[in-house]
Amino acid sequence: MEKTVFLLFLCILGAGCSKYNGELIFNKAEPENGFNFPYYLFLPENMSETEELILVVEPNNSGFVSDEFKKHAEKAKRTASNDFYLGNYVAQNLGFPLLVPVFPRSEENWKMYTHALDRDAMLQKNNALERIDLQLLAMITDAENKLKEDRYNINKKVLLTGFSASGTFVNRFTFLHPERVIAAAAGGLNGLLILPKKEMDGVKLNYPLGANDFEQLTGKTWDTETFTKVPQFLFMGSLDDNDAILYDDGYSQEERDIIFKLLGEQMQPKRWENCKHIYEIEKVNATIKTYEGIGHEHPKMIKDEIVMFFKTQINTK
Repeated sequence: MEKTVFLLFLCILGAGCSKYNGELIFNKAEPENGFNFPYYLFLPENMSETEELILVVEPNNSGFVSDEFKKHAEKAKRTASNDFYLGNYVAQNLGFPLLVPVFPRSEENWKMYTHALDRDAMLQKNNALERIDLQLLAMITDAENKLKEDRYNINKKVLLTGFSASGTFVNRFTFLHPERVIAAAAGGLNGLLILPKKEMDGVKLNYPLGANDFEQLTGKTWDTETFTKVPQFLFMGSLDDNDAILYDDGYSQEERDIIFKLLGEQMQPKRWENCKHIYEIEKVNATIKTYEGIGHEHPKMIKDEIVMFFKTQINTK
């Protein structure tokens, strides 16, 4: 596999030369191939050279705003290489490669929450951040091609993982591109899921609340049937008090008012249970769980459940 000189990049980041349970590859941005930002590709030591592999994708979530791109790259690198994070844990336990994009999250334009794939991010035009969802698809294609060149057998669909903002990104990305997803796992979701409905109680649900303006936003037909069939593992802790709906970087006042009116101002249990109920009514193939005594976190017991969830979906696909 042709690789960017990764050690040089580590020196630039001041990250040193740590040892990983596998190989960590930095892939530079390739605007000519559809992605304006770099991504990391982690190859665990136990990857099979003969059996079919599935690419695990975890969107980067810095947890802060900064106009220093290097800081977002450093956090994405940790996400790709450390099994504290869902994607790396899944990749190492299943022997699958992992892709982590390096999308920025601006301090100057702080209301644009790229790491959650919010409405502001999806409305970007004529700049490097235009349609980062499509840029992630282009990164996936690039990674798949690199793996195939190295004679790995790789599936065209992916497994998605994410937590907190990246969990929201995963839920929304699955909604936008269900045809590319085998299964998705996401947690710490602020008690809110994107709804497979165009309206509710006479109120139009535009992205990221629902599907009302899907065609206008994406240029393609909304495929609710494919979305509802994608297996999803969605979870929150009963003690989780991290509610992004309260803040202007994640939601506009109009979106906030709609969420409070239709789903509830109280994140737990009201809003979360209402979303769960709607997914059940719409027959979304989702396992939605609340873990008692758990806050805004994903301990090993949850990560192990996610691994088993993915194994089950892979064995039945």
